[in-house]
Amino acid sequence: MATLQVDVVSAEKSLFAGEAKFVVLPGESGELGILPGHTPLISRIRPGMLKIVMADNSEEVIFVAGGILEVQPSKVTVLSDTAIRAADLDEAKALEARERAEEALRNTKDQADMAVVEAELAMLAAQAAAARRFKQNPGH
Repeated sequence: MATLQVDVVSAEKSLFAGEAKFVVLPGESGELGILPGHTPLISRIRPGMLKIVMADNSEEVIFVAGGILEVQPSKVTVLSDTAIRAADLDEAKALEARERAEEALRNTKDQADMAVVEAELAMLAAQAAAARRFKQNPGH
């Protein structure tokens, strides 16, 4: 069976390095499914869940807060500022951080600061939703 080398790296550490038969992630224009032999591609990715399916059909699920995807016929590389294993996601912490960011947004007048906080809010909302989905259905 053909496989892909998959590497998922955040700013802090490598979260996954190994062989997989299939990868699904949130691309800039929608969900991307990548199989061995995929056409080379570079794309931005949106915040959401990255699913890696191994040869034995076990899965690794990782939340990515956006980033860059590079696909070669036998290799997939995901570079993300923030990436968290789905099992480590904490919806309550994400919602708490979101409340603090919303308060900061209400108290800022600077347009550049507002843009940064709004981006943080979008990432935290995606993280909380991903945590909720994963906890409800851990196999997917």
